[in-house]
Amino acid sequence: MGKIFYIMGKSAAGKDRIYSCLAAEEQLGLKRLIIYTTRPIREGEEDGKEYFFADDEKLQEFEKKNRLIESRKYNTVHGEWAYFTADDGQVDLEKSDFLGIGTLESFAEIRKYYGTERVVPIYIQVEDGERLTRALEREKGQKNPKYAELCRRFLADEEDFSEENIACTGIEKRFDNIDLDVCVEEIIKYIKSVQ
Repeated sequence: MGKIFYIMGKSAAGKDRIYSCLAAEEQLGLKRLIIYTTRPIREGEEDGKEYFFADDEKLQEFEKKNRLIESRKYNTVHGEWAYFTADDGQVDLEKSDFLGIGTLESFAEIRKYYGTERVVPIYIQVEDGERLTRALEREKGQKNPKYAELCRRFLADEEDFSEENIACTGIEKRFDNIDLDVCVEEIIKYIKSVQ
């Protein structure tokens, strides 16, 4: 029986880098569960790699076909952006294990859809000052930095990833991303122990 290993944590906790490292780890044999977003593609991203970049019509299409697993919309300083997971045929838990990435809310909905025993949380955490520093450095590297959006996300994460919300999802194990290599190794060991 396959599993979905689902990475989550506050913004700038290193989720994307950890996701990439784990996806490249051949010994784990994880296939990517790619979600959709209506936000603009960032410099260096590729459609179908980090996300499927879509529009509201695609979201509505999945909804009409009852294939929308979860969706969330954010009122950003640049307009409303949606993120969503669809039953689009990419996940076959009879054949493979998968690697996903998202929020506590999306994790809860995906777990409800596929079953608690099939969706394993991988919660990444980093001290808030370090996260803010990382986020600022990442944004500085963008062609058109969006500092107001960075601040909005940072503050929203305090509510979205509150200790109460984490407890409600039943997440007990956490991984500290102080040193990326050490963190990835700990996660690899953990995944192997539950595969």
